[in-house]
Amino acid sequence: MYLKKTFRKDTGRIYLAIAKKVRHPETGVASDVSIQSLGYLDELEKQYPDPIAHFREVARKMTEEESISRKITLTLDMGEELPKDSDSRKNVGYAAIQKIYHELELDRFFNNKARHQGFKFNTNSIMQLLVVSRILSPGSKKKAHEEKGRYFERFNFSLADLYRALSHFATVAKEAQKHIHERVAACYGSDTRTIYYDVTNFYFEIDEEDDLRKRGISKEHRKDPIVQMGLAMDASGIPLHYELFPGNTQDKSTFRSVIGEVRRKYDTGRIIVVADMGIITGDNIFYLVGGEKKAKGLNGYVFSFSVRGGKDDFKEYVLDQDGYRGADGKAATPESDFKMKSRRVARDIFVTMQSGKKVKKTVYEKQVVFWGRKYAEKAKADRAKTLSKAMSLVGQPGKYERATSYGATKYVKNANIDAQTGQIVDADVNPVLDIEKIMDEEQYDGYYAIVTSELDMPDHEIIDTYRGLWEIEETFRITKGNLGARPIYVSREDSIEAHFLSCFIALVIMRLLQKLTGRRFSCEKIVECLNSISGSNEQDNIYLFNYRSEISDVIGAALNIDFTKKRMRLSEIKNLLAQSKK
Repeated sequence: MYLKKTFRKDTGRIYLAIAKKVRHPETGVASDVSIQSLGYLDELEKQYPDPIAHFREVARKMTEEESISRKITLTLDMGEELPKDSDSRKNVGYAAIQKIYHELELDRFFNNKARHQGFKFNTNSIMQLLVVSRILSPGSKKKAHEEKGRYFERFNFSLADLYRALSHFATVAKEAQKHIHERVAACYGSDTRTIYYDVTNFYFEIDEEDDLRKRGISKEHRKDPIVQMGLAMDASGIPLHYELFPGNTQDKSTFRSVIGEVRRKYDTGRIIVVADMGIITGDNIFYLVGGEKKAKGLNGYVFSFSVRGGKDDFKEYVLDQDGYRGADGKAATPESDFKMKSRRVARDIFVTMQSGKKVKKTVYEKQVVFWGRKYAEKAKADRAKTLSKAMSLVGQPGKYERATSYGATKYVKNANIDAQTGQIVDADVNPVLDIEKIMDEEQYDGYYAIVTSELDMPDHEIIDTYRGLWEIEETFRITKGNLGARPIYVSREDSIEAHFLSCFIALVIMRLLQKLTGRRFSCEKIVECLNSISGSNEQDNIYLFNYRSEISDVIGAALNIDFTKKRMRLSEIKNLLAQSKK
């Protein structure tokens, strides 16, 4: 530590403070940190004959005392045995999760919501454990409770308390989502001019359906009952709002409920919704553009559009090479790796009126078509795998059934599948490859189409906007994989809702961690890092840590948490965790 003298231009006076150099863990750049403010030199001269000499000596002694306090003598008994069933290793990496949890003021939210409920347990403490465990050690609620000792927090509640709290969490799930968005917008910024929307589902390994868990089209092609989830995400990849639907709900039928909630309660202003072709229906488009109102400034859309499923005139437009431009804006050539073109059209859609009658309406939109060599090569490779299965099916049809032949039968003529058993059975005519079907599909390899209400948006911007949809697909992968949202170990509808609320909070925190660290690290790497920031009780409440990495330094710098110490006293750890709650 040293005496720092600063000339203040506004007053023309010299200000004294005791400071020390602190090196940034990521950049290695040293900067001054003020330890104690002393005051103006001219005022201090009234109290001390030589303030500069006096406080230089004070700074020297403070440095000496700090150095002494950091040095202790440990007596090690090399023959000492561990007590039976001992496990003194505790995690400190969860301080990063806790920091964002408290910046989102989720502690305040859950404490306020429980204030008049008469609970004998702390609902905020329960949710905090569920969220930390969901990120660092995903599993059942019982597993989370059993492992609560690996953290320094006092999670003072029983497993029965935890289960009782789930019903309460279900009642506040929608309010919690809105609260989280408001805090994200205030603390980190949120761009809701573009909203990404998609649907996924989660299976339950049960035999009987109920009101929520129903059999539907499973993303994993399973026969188990499922629950549908519709998720909206902002332009920066932060989850915004979700809703659960019965498993037999069609993807397109979830759209207006979720987007409607976002429009009504999230103060978004005009939005452009980006979604895949499973969502693109006349009803959803008509809903977005304002129906019969047709007022200026209504919401817009950027939707993918099926090339192979399009009308003949559209397919002709796609395959006609006239008008295609390369990425440089010049006319595309056969050697181009990427090309695009667009046109404005009036397209007829069919809209369901309140009476249930379908009525034809006209929308004016822009169609953007693009082709990529990498996309074409991937499509060809994917088809080759399916064709291999199709050829095997033709040769030995008895070996296959509906599940094992998935995707291959579309390239096979005369594949007779028994409706009851799913088995491919003998028919009067032997199965053969559908060569015409294969050739027809090949010509569209690498071509993609987008339809949008944004007539004046440049083609490249439309394509870039649509490509952002991969973020929501990545979000679903993180939810199901890293956060272990499945299998789901609860069965009551309110418990299922509470489970997904804790998953949603964990997902938002994980995405914010990625955003704060410049999206440099995958979720897998971040979770691995936070789990590794753990210490063992070496002696007398002194904990020894043996992990430090580039990732821990970057996370620490982003959240102002010091993860660099090799040893820390228990009091220091508690202070670090207390600071993460401010």
